[in-house]
Amino acid sequence: MDILLALLTSVLCVQVAVSDLYARRVSNRWLLTALAIGIALMLWHGADLAQWRSAGLGFLCAAILLPCYAIGWMGAGDVKFFAVLGALLGGPGALLPVWIVASLLAGLHAMAVLAAPGIGARIPLGLRFALENTQARLQAWPPHQRMLAARHGRRGIPYATYLAVATLLLLLLGGPGA
Repeated sequence: MDILLALLTSVLCVQVAVSDLYARRVSNRWLLTALAIGIALMLWHGADLAQWRSAGLGFLCAAILLPCYAIGWMGAGDVKFFAVLGALLGGPGALLPVWIVASLLAGLHAMAVLAAPGIGARIPLGLRFALENTQARLQAWPPHQRMLAARHGRRGIPYATYLAVATLLLLLLGGPGA
């Protein structure tokens, strides 16, 4: 993978992860800008037909996730981000490990959320009071209030963040397409 394309993908991943964690939103503006820059880089470097096919196939691979969006398991931003990652990374060879790692991370997150209420009863009373006090202070903290306001009630697992983390791992470890 071209170093500029890897850098573009990394910057996009960091922006998407922060935005998804903070506001549970993935910016269309960032996605479209990254896609346009990615296409410009491919044109500038004189990508051959195989590279264009790979990028197009990667973009279309997001169609696999459309049923997850349709039934409410994923947000539209997650699917659009996956499509842009497909275009930037190229093809299913790069997307499959990203999807698997992201899904495992999101699954661990879901298990932690489901297990949390049961764990509270097993925590020693003094520690439980300290945790409840800390949680109450966090809820009243102005930056936390701004984050909740930015979410506009959106809840759920930040799957785009996990896609971004998995992509960054793929790039760092030099996996497919990297």
